[in-house]
Amino acid sequence: MRYVIAVAETSSFTRAAERCLVVQSALSHQIARLERELGARLFERTSRRVRLTPAGAAFLPAARQCLDAAERAAAEVAAAVGEVRGRLAVGLIPTIAAVDIPAALREFRGRYPHVRISLRVGASEELTEQVERGAIDVAFLGLPTTARPRGVAAHELARDRLVAVVAPDHPLAGEPSVDLRRLSSEVFVDLPAGTAGRAQSDQAFAAAGLSRDVAFEVSTADSLMSRLVEQGLGIAMLAASYAPRLTGVVTLEITDAPARVEYAIWGQTTRTPAATAFLSVLDIPL
Repeated sequence: MRYVIAVAETSSFTRAAERCLVVQSALSHQIARLERELGARLFERTSRRVRLTPAGAAFLPAARQCLDAAERAAAEVAAAVGEVRGRLAVGLIPTIAAVDIPAALREFRGRYPHVRISLRVGASEELTEQVERGAIDVAFLGLPTTARPRGVAAHELARDRLVAVVAPDHPLAGEPSVDLRRLSSEVFVDLPAGTAGRAQSDQAFAAAGLSRDVAFEVSTADSLMSRLVEQGLGIAMLAASYAPRLTGVVTLEITDAPARVEYAIWGQTTRTPAATAFLSVLDIPL
């Protein structure tokens, strides 16, 4: 099954064999043997490409689930004898501020050096869905105060107000504070409509009976957003605890600012030993 997954992901028997650290003939022999057992071809092979057959496409998700289950079983056995192994997949939004993720991972890695760690950055709703289906073990989100993670276990980390972020030469840059009505006349840089990060601001303006112009949408609130603001293309609203990390821009308080809540989330029904250990490093109650 590992060989099949490797060929499917690389579209090459040669590259798959290199990834799996076996000679190509052995990999091809094992896949051919599996195909005979299944009674179906998993790959279409030509001189130019390798691609999954319909049977192969049906087999692939189940193969991945089987391998994941086998790895979880091995990790559970290791944990039972006092050793944490396996994988830890951590998801986070770029503006997370309540937890120092690099510092937490450094401590975790020091305690559990045999755990392989992957980091995935994304939007809160995407991370929640991935935790719910088991693709990510632990994630860190930011949601409006009107929302709460669904389908997962969650722990509130912190609450924070949003601040306005403007270019240094913007007319508002010298003001100590501003309100939503004044901001509604500005052009905005924000996250895509429908995302949790965007909802914090949209709901605040709607509740105040105001509309605004979001001329630029970016997929994540990171350096690209601050660069657009720095160039005077628009202003942004970001969490107060995250804004000090930005350079080349000015932040100011919003008197009637919306708030966001940061959460740590993990699987509601299943939790790997590595995930349990990581949450323990963070002193998050289970």
